[in-house]
Parts: sequence; C-alpha cells; structure tokens
Amino acid sequence: MGRRGKKKGRPVSGWVVLDKPVGMGSTEAVSKVKWLFNADKAGHAGTLDPLASGMLPIALGEATKTVPYVMDGTKVYRFTVTWGEERNTDDLEGVGTHHSTKRPSRDEVSAVLPGYIGVISQIPPSFSAIKIAGERAYDLAREGEVIEIPAREVEIDRLDIINHDDQSTEFEVECGKGTYVRSLARDMGRQLGCYGHISMLRRLAVDPFTDADFVTVEELEAVRPKISEDDVVRPDFSAVDDFLVETAAALDCLPQVALSEDAAHRVRLGNPVIVRGRDAPIEAEEACATVRGKLVAIGAVEGGQFKPKRVFTA
Repeated sequence: MGRRGKKKGRPVSGWVVLDKPVGMGSTEAVSKVKWLFNADKAGHAGTLDPLASGMLPIALGEATKTVPYVMDGTKVYRFTVTWGEERNTDDLEGVGTHHSTKRPSRDEVSAVLPGYIGVISQIPPSFSAIKIAGERAYDLAREGEVIEIPAREVEIDRLDIINHDDQSTEFEVECGKGTYVRSLARDMGRQLGCYGHISMLRRLAVDPFTDADFVTVEELEAVRPKISEDDVVRPDFSAVDDFLVETAAALDCLPQVALSEDAAHRVRLGNPVIVRGRDAPIEAEEACATVRGKLVAIGAVEGGQFKPKRVFTA
C-alpha cells in the first residue's frame, strides 16, 4: 500500500502583518502563521530578533513575489538603551564586555544624535546574519572567533528621544533597509564614554504597513477552524482570511495602472495592453497593474503600453 502524501495547504495569498511577541523567532513565526492559515507557501520581509517584538510582515502565496518591495520599505523602531554596559551581542542576550559607572544626561545624549541622522557608516553587530567568507557572523562569533565586519552605509531619517532617566534612554528611529539598531546603541554608548546595549526593541512600522494592520497570534488562533484528518467538509477559513492585507498593498511604492477585466485577462496571458486613464503613467521602468484593487502584474510602461514581467494568479 502506497504512503499517503503530505496534505497540501491552501493557495491563499496576501500579507499577514504579525505583531510578533518577544521570544518567538522569525522562522518560528512564519511556520506558525503558515499553519494558522493552512497556506501552501509563506515567507517574511525582514528578520526580527527573538528578543524584539512588533511588526513582522509575513507573505502568503503569491504575496511572496512582492517581499523585496516590503524589505526595501522604511522602518520605525522604538528601543531602549541601558547605559553602563556593552555586551557582545549588543542586547540583553549577551555577556558584558565593557563597563562604566558613567551615566549620560539627556542633554549629552541629545548632543550626539545629529551624527546618527542621514547617510551614515555603520558596522553591523558581531552577532548578526551578515556573511563573512560564506559563514554567518553569529555562527563565527558563537565559536569564539574574532571577526571583522566591514562598515556599510545606512540611512536614518529620524532619531528622537522619547524618555530618559539616570539609567537608560528610550528612542524612536525611522530608518532604511539594513540598519542595525543594536549598532546604534553600541556606537552611542562608546561615543558617550559610558557604553550601552539594547534592553528593549519593538518594530512599529514597515512601509507600507502600519500598526493599524497588526494582528496577533492569539487573534488568529481564536478564529482558526478545527481541522481533522477525517474532515469531509472543507473547513471555513473566512474568519482567518479577514485578517489578510491585499498583496497589492506591498506595491504602493510603484506607479499604478488600473486595468479593465478584458485588459487584465490579456495581461495574465503575458500580453501588453494600452495604458488608459488621465492619471496613468506614460513611461515607467516598473509599475503595478491592478483590476478592481486586485494585483494582476508587475511590469514596465513603454510607449503607452503596459508590458507584464511578473504575473500574479491570485
């Protein structure tokens, strides 16, 4: 008797803007959401450390094709730096490497902030996913190797003090792709001569998503239908699917081309169509085509025509 194949998940597509709790890794969160939606495919747009909480955008199905656009989006973090100790991981998880009895005043902290705004050079933490000679930096660091990670340019739009006391400072930062908040804590601590590490980190936003899109694991668990191997009737996932954000939302950064049903059908077959409408782009290296708000394709607008490059089926 042949072995029964593994049951395939649903071909559901869209974004789940998860409010990830502290203690859950990004890979674990993706697996949990994939199970909750009984989805056949899932991936995330930007790792969030287990010690961090907040926004982890998770793509299901066809939305996985739009992950790069969300990864490039501006991010907002709220974080607390505890002064007096630098740790090898630059957060609570590590062990202390440098100590100081000095504690900075609010004015002292405020005075160094301008140097961290704009395009700056930043060295990622030793315990990070950066690859060094094909190996992850955190794997080398855990083995006790002293590694040199080259500096990279990152962009920080805003860095504000939210609260300050005699032991710590709470900040909010708006930054671009590749910015390490842990490195900010490390570098500010060294510059202030008091050392520091991240003691709280929460991601509040990943463009184009905001906290209005948040959903928790508990909310999803509460509405997920019970599934049995012996189910004859297909389970109803509509209550879970209500938490999905449309795949097209990830492409708000691109010029938009609205299609008729007939034009959308032609595009799905890989054919170019004439761009119509007063607000339609005349030329665009990359544009997003939709029909009644549903994503149809990503392509280019050339000579008054939309030419599909990547077509979406759902």
